Amino acid sequence: MLFSILSGGDPRDIIISLLLTIPIIMISLSVHEAAHGYIAYKMGDRTAYNLGRVTINPLKHLDPMGSLCMLVFGYGWAKPVPINTRNFRNPKKGMGVTAIAGPISNIILGSIGAIFYAVTLFLFLRFAMDILQNEMLTNVMQILCTFFYYLSYMNFMLAVFNLIPVPPFDGSRFFSLFLPDRIYFSMMKYERYIMIGVLIAMFACSRLFDFSPFGWVADQLFGLITEPVLELLIKIFA
Repeated sequence: MLFSILSGGDPRDIIISLLLTIPIIMISLSVHEAAHGYIAYKMGDRTAYNLGRVTINPLKHLDPMGSLCMLVFGYGWAKPVPINTRNFRNPKKGMGVTAIAGPISNIILGSIGAIFYAVTLFLFLRFAMDILQNEMLTNVMQILCTFFYYLSYMNFMLAVFNLIPVPPFDGSRFFSLFLPDRIYFSMMKYERYIMIGVLIAMFACSRLFDFSPFGWVADQLFGLITEPVLELLIKIFA
């Protein structure tokens, strides 16, 4: 992520992109963790709620290294929300549903960003003659498009990253609903090594092959939403 921003060339564009990316990271990671805590609370576990973690206040959630990774690569992590599965009526189901809440929250945020991007782009195209005559308005529209694109792209990246079906990612907690406990807990023993291996593999893909599988999926999801929304707006208002 950071490498693509820095490769933009224009110092002004680089500064604007960084200034837009930092609040998006704070919002995305905070909403992700707050979603875990909220669903756990609704399912009977008040641990995160009592610790003040059911909030979108970034100071309650952000992990420096995870935030840096998200800035550099487009995917990262926050401080995990504490969960006490003994408070769930069905611990395995409760943990699975709580875990999937984080990625779902990012998919929702990503979808919102994509829709607003399409609306902003449509307004820009429709009133281009008037907008382009006003430099300030042109800059505002460009900044809004950039913000909504990053909001969508980074949240889709974060969702896909967390849906990896191996420990310690959220996807493993969800897919554990369909695995025998023996297999799941045997995988849990290696979660630290799996995490390191995934990060190394993703770094190698992005730097050696200039390809990010998470980025590719994020771009596909972004287009899947923006294109039909833009087409619909054109049909209605054109």
